[in-house]
Amino acid sequence: MSLIQKEVSDFSVQAFYNNGFQTVTKADMLGHWSVFFFYPADFTFVCPTELEDLANRYADFKKIGCEVYAVSCDTHFVHKAWHDASDRIKKIEYPMLADPTHALAKDFDVYIEGAGLAERGSFIVNPEGKIVAYEVTAGNVGRNADELLRRVQASQFVAEHGDEVCPAKWQPGAETLKPSLDLVGQL
Repeated sequence: MSLIQKEVSDFSVQAFYNNGFQTVTKADMLGHWSVFFFYPADFTFVCPTELEDLANRYADFKKIGCEVYAVSCDTHFVHKAWHDASDRIKKIEYPMLADPTHALAKDFDVYIEGAGLAERGSFIVNPEGKIVAYEVTAGNVGRNADELLRRVQASQFVAEHGDEVCPAKWQPGAETLKPSLDLVGQL
């Protein structure tokens, strides 16, 4: 079953953010675009490379009105310990959400029951709290922040210009497509 247009359920979690702990709720994500970036666990191998890549592009996400939320099934205390121990993770300025009860991982359908971890899932959520794009990859395959940023920009463009669609490799300012009226219902 697809998660496209699924509304994110109410949630309240602890986060490590701005060198401290704070509560993040569904209300905090409403009204702006969001990326929920699930990863298996802190203190692992592929995860820090992805989170650093995302940290390096965070200002670009913020420029387009998009907040990034990194999420794992670790606690906020483990997020802090990882931040304190890793030069890569020290670069992170976005909230690191703690999901030790697996509520978010289950809501986004990325929870691995037998392992107690989340799959690598990237979810783009619109200002109304609905998932408009997502990708889930195997645990041993890292993701690309540049492509994720491009997909957020394309999702924003389509939301604003509902009669246009973005072709493969579309970049902001590039030409879009206008489907014929008889095809619109088939998209």
